Amino acid sequence: MSLSLYDASIPVYLQLLRNLNHFLGKAETFAAEEGVTLASLTELNFGHGMANFTRQIQFASDAAKGGAARLAGVEPPSMPDTETTFPELRERIAKTIAFVESLKPEQLDGDDSREIVLKFPNGSMTFTAKSFLLTFSLPNFIFHVTTAYDLLRSAGVPLGKMDFLAGAGAPGA
Repeated sequence: MSLSLYDASIPVYLQLLRNLNHFLGKAETFAAEEGVTLASLTELNFGHGMANFTRQIQFASDAAKGGAARLAGVEPPSMPDTETTFPELRERIAKTIAFVESLKPEQLDGDDSREIVLKFPNGSMTFTAKSFLLTFSLPNFIFHVTTAYDLLRSAGVPLGKMDFLAGAGAPGA
């Protein structure tokens, strides 16, 4: 059985974006029950130069839409990183999901070895489509989803492993 770029990317982006939205729901319930402001949760960070919770959501969105777009050879939608509230973060996740869902297998599949170049202010990185997905895009995306999850857990939001893995589909979710 071969695993296509589409199969290895789009379902993963979508599942974890939906789970990220689920984390927000659990955080909203926690905040209401514990008298915590949602604004305080958006500012959560681990210090040491790490971005706050809001930025982690934005980075996860960017990683999913940018990764999927590069694999499909299309431009990702522009999102200006202006979100400050939970409803705005949910809207961003929904827009990211809609974009990722719009991509078709034939846009991603067919040439695992085509070149993808990421340009940065101080240089660039060159990948094959397959190596971009497996060694950069998915790890980067999962890093930001995990960091958002960990920030909420550190604040007391009752998230467990199944929330990360299955989101709203988790037993008892």
